[in-house]
Amino acid sequence: MTDHYAVFGNPIAHSKSPRIHAEFARQTGQDMDYAALLAPLDGFVASVAAFRAAGGRGANVTVPFKEQAFSLASALTERAKAAGAVNTLVFEGDTVRGDNTDGAGLVADLVNNLGVDPAGKRVLLLGAGGAARGVGLPLMERGPDELFVANRTAYKARELSALFDCYGGGYDDLPGRQFDLVINATSASLGGELPPLPDDLLAPGALAYDMMYGRETPFMAFARERGAQVADGLGMLVEQAAEAFFVWRGVRPATTPVIALLRVG
Repeated sequence: MTDHYAVFGNPIAHSKSPRIHAEFARQTGQDMDYAALLAPLDGFVASVAAFRAAGGRGANVTVPFKEQAFSLASALTERAKAAGAVNTLVFEGDTVRGDNTDGAGLVADLVNNLGVDPAGKRVLLLGAGGAARGVGLPLMERGPDELFVANRTAYKARELSALFDCYGGGYDDLPGRQFDLVINATSASLGGELPPLPDDLLAPGALAYDMMYGRETPFMAFARERGAQVADGLGMLVEQAAEAFFVWRGVRPATTPVIALLRVG
C-alpha cells in the first residue's frame, strides 16, 4: 500500500519538495507519494489533522508554519528543541513527533558537497531569526574554532548565541575580524539587499554561503568580487529533504544526482 507524505506551506505552489521526494522514492524503491498542500494561514492544525485522518504518514512544514508545527508536536527531537521550530513531522499512532532537518541539511551540503567542514574554522552566521536558529546547534556540533552570530539588532544575536554557547553581536562588531566560512541566514537576499559587511571580512579561501537559492544574490556578488568561494542554498534544500526522507523511511538517498537535476531546471 502506498504511503502518503506532504509538505504544508502558504504559499506552496513553488515548492521543489514533491520533485525531490519523487526522485528519492524512485532511487530507493519506496512505495510512497508526496504532495504540496496549501494550508490556510489560520488553518494549519486542521489541515494536518485532515491529512493524518486520510492516512498520512508524515509531513514537511515550510513558511509560515514551522513554529505552529513546533507547538503541534507531542514529542520533539533535541535538534527541533534547539531550533525552536519543526520542519518534519512523523505520525506514529497518537504521537506527532517533531524534528528539524535544516541544520543537518546545511552541514551535509557544506561537508559532503562543497568540501568545507566547519570544524576548526572561524564561522560567521548572519542573522538571528528562525533560519539562523535552525542551524546553530549542528554548526556548533562540528567543532568550529569560533562561531559568531551577527545581526542588525545586536541583542537578538547575543540571545541566540547564548543558546549555542558561542559569540554574538551587531554588524559594527565585525570590522577587524576575518572568517573562513560566512553563512547568510538573513532575509536581506529576498529583498535584493546586502547586510553591512566590511570589505576585509572574508579570509583567503573563504566560502560565502547564502541560504537563498535560484539567483545570484548581492551577498554572493559581494563575496565573489573579493575572491571567495560562493554557494547558494540549493544543496541545503536537497540535503534537508534527504534527512527527512531518512527519518521517515530509514533509507538515505543519494543527493548529488538530485541537486544536479534541479540545477538544470
